[in-house]
Amino acid sequence: MSLFSGLSATLTDQFGPLGPLMVVGGLGLVLILLTLPYMLKKPEDPFTKLKASTKPAGPRRVAKSPDALRRGGNLNADKLERFAHFLEPQDQQQMSAARQKMMRAGYRSKNSVRVYHAWQFVLGIGALLIGIAYTYTINQIQPVGIRDMVLSTILPAAGGYYLPTYWVARRLQSRQQEIVEGFPDALDMMLVCVEAGQSLDQSISRVAKEIGSAYPALAEEFDIVAQETRAGKERVVVLRDMSERVGLADITSFVTTMIQSATFGTSIADALRVYSAEMRDKRVMRAEEKANTLPTKLTLGTMMFTVPPLLVILIGPSLYGIAHSF
Repeated sequence: MSLFSGLSATLTDQFGPLGPLMVVGGLGLVLILLTLPYMLKKPEDPFTKLKASTKPAGPRRVAKSPDALRRGGNLNADKLERFAHFLEPQDQQQMSAARQKMMRAGYRSKNSVRVYHAWQFVLGIGALLIGIAYTYTINQIQPVGIRDMVLSTILPAAGGYYLPTYWVARRLQSRQQEIVEGFPDALDMMLVCVEAGQSLDQSISRVAKEIGSAYPALAEEFDIVAQETRAGKERVVVLRDMSERVGLADITSFVTTMIQSATFGTSIADALRVYSAEMRDKRVMRAEEKANTLPTKLTLGTMMFTVPPLLVILIGPSLYGIAHSF
């Protein structure tokens, strides 16, 4: 302990009260810079090496993907590709779960997970630097304790790191809430289209166009279903993919009902009529549940803003008289 105390005293004499923190931060930064090249070095894929070794000699034109053509033919447009192994989970299950979460939040690009982790890294490091600069500036005005120093540097970094997580969670929640609110109306419109003589695919496409202004998230999901079905994908697979993308019990029940109706050959209109009535009842029940919880939520406000003034009015004159009687 005497060695560390003497070293801390020496650093404090040389660099001021922030001397030990500056040295520790400098050593941490040096370690990060030393290990970063090894972490960012992307290992060569064995299949890529095997493909390169078996590639025939001579010039060969490589067909560009539609994404590359939309980007103007630049195959290196994704600047985060070199950091993919650093910014993406290496476990397949974790990667699938992260991609599904981003898809449910509305981020459907193939590099959404990569961008998400990149924002976490950038905001965490940026907030840490801002916290260090703030602590250094405050310390020039008045000395700052070790506890305040640590809180001023670590808390902003933690807040910056978890800000993308909070943003994605809020976006996912708001998007699912929008789908839940608009689903009964979409089912009613789909039932009208089916009873008018349209097929299920045509009704889904029509519903996607009609509810786009009111419920864009639900319209986007129905539009994806319509486009995939039009492209030749099986309806059962398309509906199950929709259930996985949305992740709501109402959508899962709807998909199960449609699949069973198509499997057993029952009337789709009858199934939609029963299920849409059930969805309307569930919407009424959710509204009643919110209305029943409203008095409980108002209790705190009533206690804070009604009881204290009432006590002042009732007990105040008595307390004033007692205080002046002595």
